[in-house]
Amino acid sequence: MLSVLSYGRLVARAVIGGLSQTDSRDYSLVTASCGMCYGDDACFIARHRSADVLGVADGVGGWRDYGVDPSQFSGTLMKTCERLVKEGRFVPSNPVGVLTTSYYELLQNKVPLLGSSTACIVVLDRQSHRLHTANLGDSGFLVVRGGEVVHRSDEQQHYFNTPFQLSIAPPGAEGAVLSDSPDAADSSSFDVQLGDIILTATDGLFDNMPDYMILQELKKLKNTNYESIQQTARSIAEQAHVLAYDPNYMSPFAQFACDNGLNVRGGKPDDITVLLSIVAEYTD
Repeated sequence: MLSVLSYGRLVARAVIGGLSQTDSRDYSLVTASCGMCYGDDACFIARHRSADVLGVADGVGGWRDYGVDPSQFSGTLMKTCERLVKEGRFVPSNPVGVLTTSYYELLQNKVPLLGSSTACIVVLDRQSHRLHTANLGDSGFLVVRGGEVVHRSDEQQHYFNTPFQLSIAPPGAEGAVLSDSPDAADSSSFDVQLGDIILTATDGLFDNMPDYMILQELKKLKNTNYESIQQTARSIAEQAHVLAYDPNYMSPFAQFACDNGLNVRGGKPDDITVLLSIVAEYTD
């Protein structure tokens, strides 16, 4: 089943090309989400007075072997991030702070919660026109301008197929469960322009679709209305889903496996969550 989420009542009046540094207009993100049965993935899209914030997380499926639902951790993490943003308890230039506060709230939760998750947070500061990002693990983002990738997140792996992750282990088993600090997240800040396309997704997309295929799909985005953004997000997620189950396809995941000495071919079946955003002029 396909899940589609559109956000905001913004009118996208995007333009192509460079802008003066004295541009006084506020920017915003027009975002649509299309997930292939989110499963162990989770996401959120929120805004506050000065910023638009979105995030994705991928629960580590290995917990299922121990009777733990992996979606509970990723889902609770993203819901907590969303609540903090809506309450204004964040600084736009510090997305790692959102992740850190959310994670420590989970650690102090009176209701027992076990699991692990990767996470990627993207924040647009409306007035400064800067995008601030934090990525822990192998989810991530791309920024596309003029049909080319101009910024992208760096994947964080301890070793093959073992991404950085936030974790909560059972009492007494903390040392036996891989767990990274939110401060280990790779962070970046850079200017964006009207018309920039920002794609944020879990590894189910990036493991199955190389950049050139994603760029081909983004070329189908002919205008900036919600329907067009949703349709393109849906198309990207659907194509990644098909490729994930193709046993003869040499996927990015299979190529990475071969680079690590493994004889692997085919896609990687996984949950796929895609948030597709366009930088637009803000209108209340």
